Amino acid sequence: MSPANSSSRLFLSMLVVPAAVLALGIAGAKAAPPLAMPDTENGRYALSSTPDGVLRLDTRTGAVSTCGNSGGGWACYAVPDERAALDSEIGRLQADNEKLRKELASREPVVAGKIEEPMPKSDSLKKSEPKVAEGERKIEIPLPSDRDMDRMMSFVERAWRRLIEMANRVQKDVNGRI
Repeated sequence: MSPANSSSRLFLSMLVVPAAVLALGIAGAKAAPPLAMPDTENGRYALSSTPDGVLRLDTRTGAVSTCGNSGGGWACYAVPDERAALDSEIGRLQADNEKLRKELASREPVVAGKIEEPMPKSDSLKKSEPKVAEGERKIEIPLPSDRDMDRMMSFVERAWRRLIEMANRVQKDVNGRI
């Protein structure tokens, strides 16, 4: 899962659950006649009637459940909470990261085949920077090498041949239809 995707899901889940609770509460209040809701455990649970039953919000933990009467009696089922799953995954990854850091720190910093002198950090294909002439303050732009000119010329030649071939094909198609 990409970070952008997981953060957008987290953001959506943080918006959707409270919005759903509010929407279901408003819809339930308009659709069904108001029922006398029992006072549950000194106001720990906030209940909202819905067409299918009751939506229960635990005001201490923030857990949301849907409750309904299904033949065998009333039952409440927790609404899946993506935030808890994401928090547990973040905790697991942080613990793994800490374990790997300790393991890496405990290793000896020995590199096989290490040399005393650093390798030169020059790129043979890198172009040299334009030079400034000291007395005149003019920028000197290096000319392309023969190799660069050959590559450019072969590219232009191939492009020209393709253009001529396309023109010949178009002319044959037009002549064949007339």
